Amino acid sequence: MDASELAVAQATENAALNGLSETVRFICEDVFELLPRLTEQGEKYDLVILDPPAFTKSRTATKNAIKGYREINQRGLRLVKDGGYFCTCSCSHFMTPELFTETLGQAAKDAHVRLRQVEYRTQAADHPILWAADESYYLKFYIFQVVKEK
Repeated sequence: MDASELAVAQATENAALNGLSETVRFICEDVFELLPRLTEQGEKYDLVILDPPAFTKSRTATKNAIKGYREINQRGLRLVKDGGYFCTCSCSHFMTPELFTETLGQAAKDAHVRLRQVEYRTQAADHPILWAADESYYLKFYIFQVVKEK
């Protein structure tokens, strides 16, 4: 799912070139509209990956970004099968690692799931983190196994 028609068209073409047209499908839609509908339809997936754009580009918009990250992650977590995997990230410098982790914890609580952290990553070496430039530490990426609360 992507909000960009171009991204969906390119992904569809790549799938066809790789003989995967019958295996994967791509949807052009707003995630805040799609995720609730999938939940209502009872959809469940082995793997859910969330890679949203930066929800904030300024410190003053951080409060709204927290709400957005919490909502998208809570909704995404509800779509994961018990024992399935959930990948999520934030590419906003203003969403600090501590703030993002706290937001994910709240989203998991709201979704009534427990998270088993499998891996945590930041950006690749071609985007180095410069200790003298806080804004260079922007990518936070988690992989979790999701366990439903009993």
